[in-house]
Amino acid sequence: MDRRGFLKTSLVVGGTALSCNKARAQEQHDPDEFVGILVDTTRCIGCRACEVACSEVHDNYVPDVVNDGALETRRKTSDKQWTVVNKYKTDKGDVFVKTQCMHCYQAACATACPTEAMKQMQGGPVVWRGNKCIGCRFCMVSCPFEMPKFEYGEWNPKLQKCTMCFERLEQGQKPACVEACPTDTLMFGSRLKNLEVARHRIYSHPDNYVHHIYGENEVGGTGYIYLSAVPFEQIGFRTDLGTRPYPEYTKEFLYAVPMILFGVPAFLLGLNTLTGNNKPPIEGEFDSEFEVTKHE
Repeated sequence: MDRRGFLKTSLVVGGTALSCNKARAQEQHDPDEFVGILVDTTRCIGCRACEVACSEVHDNYVPDVVNDGALETRRKTSDKQWTVVNKYKTDKGDVFVKTQCMHCYQAACATACPTEAMKQMQGGPVVWRGNKCIGCRFCMVSCPFEMPKFEYGEWNPKLQKCTMCFERLEQGQKPACVEACPTDTLMFGSRLKNLEVARHRIYSHPDNYVHHIYGENEVGGTGYIYLSAVPFEQIGFRTDLGTRPYPEYTKEFLYAVPMILFGVPAFLLGLNTLTGNNKPPIEGEFDSEFEVTKHE
């Protein structure tokens, strides 16, 4: 390899790294084009119709909302229930809150997945694709809301979480939970529409809401956004997540990987060539200094 070849190799490697960066940048969608769900907790009556509808549509465990007494305990989503409703005692009385995957606009679970099994689809919903999953469960570790759940007790385990009924969306239908809600607590629509409605409700009834839309900016923005009459920490929401998307905390490292894997070896190879260290050895140069005793 001469100097021209070395420079050519270096430029190709550099271009590969830059292309990787560009591809990642192109994968970031415009949040204004996303769809999502507005949850107005001031309207929720705790009927849990959303729980039943979600479970029935996805063939999960269907709760007995009349007799199971689930509202008396604090529950998390599970591999059998993708959405749950909890009751919180607050300064303004009982508040009921629906909980499920938040469908982040820059989803940490999708970014962490090495095989794109967890993937953000066009329009925003984050879904899991079993045919690509290798079971590493990086999605579980990376999610700030602890939403992906693993079927530990199954012989062929899956990762389970809310998909925003992506299959129904493709058919022009609303998510099952939204369709089942009898009090208009849930409203499905575009990000812009949901935010406009949320702001209008706050400014039209300033005494009925805290002046904050949860999910508008948290972790870079989420598909589910919430309105509340009380501070969000009183109804189980994390308020320490910040506004920076979680994937940005690792992007510098991820962008450097192609250069580390390809650029450094190419550089060392070129440096070795230029310094002449790849010349064939002179005959006898590496002969042993010790005389070998021959046995007859």
